[in-house]
Amino acid sequence: MAVTWTSVTSPSPPPSLPRSIFIESRPSPLPPSRFKPCGCRCSSESLEQTLSPIHHTFSLIQDSAVIACLRANSADLAMEAAHAALAGGISVLEIVRSTPGVFEVLQCLVQEYPTNAFGVGTVLNSRDARRAIDSGAKFLMSPVTVKNIMKDVQDSDVLYIPGAMTPTEIFSAYETGAKMVKIYPVSALGGIRYISALKKPFPHIPMVASQGITIDLIQDYVAQGAISVVLSDSIFNKQAMAENNFNVIHELAQSATSEGRKAVERTSVDSRSQNSTQKCLR
Repeated sequence: MAVTWTSVTSPSPPPSLPRSIFIESRPSPLPPSRFKPCGCRCSSESLEQTLSPIHHTFSLIQDSAVIACLRANSADLAMEAAHAALAGGISVLEIVRSTPGVFEVLQCLVQEYPTNAFGVGTVLNSRDARRAIDSGAKFLMSPVTVKNIMKDVQDSDVLYIPGAMTPTEIFSAYETGAKMVKIYPVSALGGIRYISALKKPFPHIPMVASQGITIDLIQDYVAQGAISVVLSDSIFNKQAMAENNFNVIHELAQSATSEGRKAVERTSVDSRSQNSTQKCLR
């Protein structure tokens, strides 16, 4: 069924779209969490017992396998595009820092979708990190590892996902306290093969693959060890954004959500199969 979108033009902070248009587009329940003991000081048992905000965010990222990355040239466009993606099933949304009114947009979305995980991307200093947290961000992302941010959020309920490229950078970020590391720019480094190679020496480090990933590759990235992938233009198509074609964004979000769910289910099945084989060999 096609979704009809209503254009919104109003002063900042941008209003939400009429909620009635999203009634039939609620995402399906996600499969059980595949949160595993990973050396990052957290496990499925602790997740269930503590239900801390940071574990909830970690779980949403892992169980959806998709982080939608939104950048827009206005707050109104960001709000409408976000609504379209969320109606398509996206549960984890990153808004790039350069988006005008990013913190106001974030505040509105956090209020409307309290169970989803919203974050700010391309955060490069402590000041922006604090503004994002004060606006309700549950996670922060950077293209590099910013030590001041890592230090500031260490004892907070906000998940910081620093960017890293080389094995040394990845290991250093994890040892410094990162519970999850963004591998960036993954496509330029070899894509799926690079993730597969990294997971051999670092099977205990949760990795998010980012840059140039298309929807059809989600399952392959997760199968090779990525905990999740970042999708930018693959959901927020540049032409669709330029034309305010939110139906396209909604459809792409649905496809990404579906592929992410399949990737999680496939990984869960493979994991159970491996465990059964190991028991038989004992």
